[in-house]
Amino acid sequence: MGDADTRKIIHVDMDAFYASVEQRDDPALRGRPVAVGHAAKRGVVAAASYEARAFGVRSAMPSSTALRKCPELVFVRPRFETYRAVSRRIHLIFADYTSLIEPLSLDEAYLDVTENLRAIPTASETAAEIRARIFDETGLTASAGISYNKFLAKLASDRHKPNGQFVVTPAMGAAFVEALPVAKFHGVGPVTAARMHRLGIFTGADLRRQSLAFLQQHFGKSGPWFHAIANGEDHRPVVPDRPRRSSGSETTFSSDLTNPADIEAGVQAMADEVWAWCEKARAFGRTVTVKIKYADFRQVTRSRTLPALIMSRDVLRDVSVGLARTVFPPAKGIRLVGVTLSSFETPDSTSSEQLEFGLGMS
Repeated sequence: MGDADTRKIIHVDMDAFYASVEQRDDPALRGRPVAVGHAAKRGVVAAASYEARAFGVRSAMPSSTALRKCPELVFVRPRFETYRAVSRRIHLIFADYTSLIEPLSLDEAYLDVTENLRAIPTASETAAEIRARIFDETGLTASAGISYNKFLAKLASDRHKPNGQFVVTPAMGAAFVEALPVAKFHGVGPVTAARMHRLGIFTGADLRRQSLAFLQQHFGKSGPWFHAIANGEDHRPVVPDRPRRSSGSETTFSSDLTNPADIEAGVQAMADEVWAWCEKARAFGRTVTVKIKYADFRQVTRSRTLPALIMSRDVLRDVSVGLARTVFPPAKGIRLVGVTLSSFETPDSTSSEQLEFGLGMS
């Protein structure tokens, strides 16, 4: 399949996926600020339409905060079964062009079209055709990034959102990375970005000026990765349907939280994201781990392994919130929460019965 320099990678990212599905299916929601989630006191935003994002509404935000930012916000209950069905349809479109499809979530995937099945000469034309077919067959828009590696393709897909695409050619790679703020890099979270800023590293160009030894000294195992991406290098192949041993999601809050209700809302949102992936992948686990990072960057984790597989979102939510409550009341503000499900097994016919049964313990 050619070497890494000649790969043609497309990162396809659906635009405001859950909210767009709701607006598609209910014309009364079109043009209005929509949040998928629950408006209840402890509710949380799972996804926000572009109209809602204009008011600063974001996913994983407590619903009460979202309503303060946007009093006109319309809440719609999530319909994960519908989102999964649409996602499956989109993946069938991908499969017409390549067998190398690496799904990242219900609404985004990497495609390696180095040797596409339609003999389309360029990856840009391939991406445009895929996006047009997604729109024709689902009524939804997708954005795409096209490049010679996964890192740059993912960055490029953000460039012309929504409903656009952007190409980073090998000749452009270095300059594209140079101009970018490090906080925009995939794999550089807010904590790492803050640490880079303290070291005087603000852009890709600043990062490239650092030696590998310097980056390893300050960022440990991530040092070689940061060194590579600063030079536009990423040799990771697109791996179709890789068996995963765990599924996790985490979010950094825009301000440190001390209110237990807000913290629980964040934990629930992460549990819901993990559950959406588990249902799509039909992968279920028994061990729940909750990660909490405080304002001073101290981190604690709490885990619980259940006797049977977790087969419902409510169970995952209950166990996750129960683990988070073990640190209440928090001594300091909490800046990040994460939920991970692991100990994956194939469900058998008794698993779900066992678990619904044993749930009262949590």
